[in-house]
Amino acid sequence: MREKPRALSRRSFLIAAPACLTVLRTAGAQDSWPPVFEAGRSQFTIVRPRAPMPQLRLQDVHGRDAVVTAKPGRITLVNFWATWCAACKLDLPMLASLAGSRPDRLDIVAICTDSKDLRKIRTFLGGLSLQNLACYVDAYDAAAKASTEMFSIVGMPITYLVGTGGRVEGYITGAPDWLSPAGNRLLQFYREQGS
Repeated sequence: MREKPRALSRRSFLIAAPACLTVLRTAGAQDSWPPVFEAGRSQFTIVRPRAPMPQLRLQDVHGRDAVVTAKPGRITLVNFWATWCAACKLDLPMLASLAGSRPDRLDIVAICTDSKDLRKIRTFLGGLSLQNLACYVDAYDAAAKASTEMFSIVGMPITYLVGTGGRVEGYITGAPDWLSPAGNRLLQFYREQGS
């Protein structure tokens, strides 16, 4: 004689649900969700919907005009910083180290948001070791305009990651260690996405 299968009770279902979700997440979600990347009290946060990065009309720290945009096939980190920001003194050298160690398929753009005074900005940057880092000034308010549309500045410093397809994927505030294994895994994840 065959035994009839018994229906799960509500209690059994509630007890089993977290385990089932964990299995599903680890089985299939690893391909679609980026690895965890944290810095102090902040964590890389995914942005949806993914909007294309706009062209930003900026100035370099010597007053020359520049147009910055995401390049196809490359990851772009767009960092917003300020001269009053203590954490920026840690974040900018870390980004410079990252730029020097990983020039392949990675662009880093650091934009000063609080001042258009080039002398003040150069003085601030002068005390930091920033070889390899492209620093810009928001002289034409392009970054300020973009911040209301897509680059919300929820903390300072804040770095947005733009994927290889030119779309804003997410952000992290503070001064994360991009050279750490977790930072490496996050960048590699978006290198492999290809869209």
